[in-house]
Amino acid sequence: MDRAQKTEAVAELNRTFNEVGVVVVTRNLGLTVAQSTELRIKMREAGATYKVSKNKLAKIALKDTDYAGISDLLTGPVGLATSSDPVAAAKVVADFAKTNDKLEIVGGAMGATILDVKGVNALAALPSLDELRAKIVGLVQAPATKLAQLTNAPASKLARVFAAYGDKDAA
Repeated sequence: MDRAQKTEAVAELNRTFNEVGVVVVTRNLGLTVAQSTELRIKMREAGATYKVSKNKLAKIALKDTDYAGISDLLTGPVGLATSSDPVAAAKVVADFAKTNDKLEIVGGAMGATILDVKGVNALAALPSLDELRAKIVGLVQAPATKLAQLTNAPASKLARVFAAYGDKDAA
């Protein structure tokens, strides 16, 4: 990697750190190419990214960002999972780490808040932004559905009463 490529890599990482809502630091303990590709595909599907970069370049890119506190976590072979949705990256990494012992969560940050392993796992346990939106839509629609059921109930009760009288007279 020459000097221009390093400068470009630092600028891209810095841009990423300024745009994302969460950064999760993972330690790669011998992931195969297939496993790494699988993780990247899952991250992409969730709207997140997973990058492996040189620790020195990442530390330079972290300066003057909210995530400067995680520079201590960048030792050894690490990967950075990032996403705009504060839950997406943590959820995918935590799920992948449960099934693969070659990926270890080291910590992370959500803005200026530094997270340890327990914090990242707690963040992963929260519902994602899409799940929360679906719940809100369900809550908004529920009263309208109940109202429609209540307005139809008296008419259907009357129809049953008239049907019962009709059946009684016919017998």
